[in-house]
Amino acid sequence: MKFTITREQLQEGLSAVAAAIPAKTTLPVLANVLVEVTKQGLRLSGTDLDIAVTTTVPADVDAEGAVTLPAKKLVDIARELPSGPVRITAAGESRVGIECGRSKFKLLGLPREEFPSFPAVKFDGAWKAAAGVVHKLVGHVAFAASTEESRPILNGVLWELRPDHMRMVATNGHRLAKMDVPAQGGSTADLIVPPKALEQVRRLFAADEALEIARSDNHIGFRAGGTLVFSRLIEGPYPNYEQVIPRENDKVATVDKAAMAAALRRMSVVASDQTHRIRLAFSGGAVKFSVQTPDLGEAQDELAVTYEGEPLEIGFNATYLLEILKYMPTDEVRITFKAPERAATVEPVGWDDPASYMALVMPLRLVD
Repeated sequence: MKFTITREQLQEGLSAVAAAIPAKTTLPVLANVLVEVTKQGLRLSGTDLDIAVTTTVPADVDAEGAVTLPAKKLVDIARELPSGPVRITAAGESRVGIECGRSKFKLLGLPREEFPSFPAVKFDGAWKAAAGVVHKLVGHVAFAASTEESRPILNGVLWELRPDHMRMVATNGHRLAKMDVPAQGGSTADLIVPPKALEQVRRLFAADEALEIARSDNHIGFRAGGTLVFSRLIEGPYPNYEQVIPRENDKVATVDKAAMAAALRRMSVVASDQTHRIRLAFSGGAVKFSVQTPDLGEAQDELAVTYEGEPLEIGFNATYLLEILKYMPTDEVRITFKAPERAATVEPVGWDDPASYMALVMPLRLVD
């Protein structure tokens, strides 16, 4: 193995795969990056066994070959090298020399054979989408997935792929986010994808890239340019989220997002650390916020809103409501209600986008 590459190209390739390499592992080869030199250039790969990233960058190749090298040390060396061509040569099966200007290093690696093989995901008949569309779905939905280990299925994001549209849904049982975007081509599939994999897609693929999405039995693959991302899918049936989306909410409040978020943050200061419960009383053209925490104190605030419907008092976890407001793409939002014990929906007002977006938040009981 022998090749020459610019420091910048080497850094670009390493930064793409570094996030897939675990910081701690009991399997030494997983702390390494797979370095493969082919006629196409330098291919770098990293994996934690759940997510794998591989990318190809241009290099002047004198001799092909492959080895695995300690990822952190290689990243550190590449960052500290002077600007200029970097010559990398294999000296034996797992010993590699790195030279740049007057700087010389020798790194000990592990044989390529010890590195895990990649999932067999075929991209024939793949779904196609602009990466920016997938970024939008992930950016507005993935936050709502659960982080608790008690229900692993809710740790994933449901991705419904259809011939004419894509939908992503995430929930932790207390809040839910759902977005639909128009799409073309591909067959029908429902996949449950780990948010960590979707974040890699956001990080690695530029918004204007044409992204291909394919699946095998229990893996999903993303491809654009010279970069591929593979992830294990979460298996099992996703809960029937349609059942919890209210269809009969007849009370509607239209509020300024920033003003409501500011009021919620103020109230949160004296809300319970366990429940984060805040009481909202809607009537006429106002919403009154109030908090009472026995061992801490109380607070009130008021905000002008446009409200249609009978007066309503309802309790919410302020943290969940603030999170939903954070991801709303417009300055004004519409919140709908039915009753104090029924789910409320939150939607953007005046969003001139082909995507449709809504979030849902479950109320908290006002009396323990």
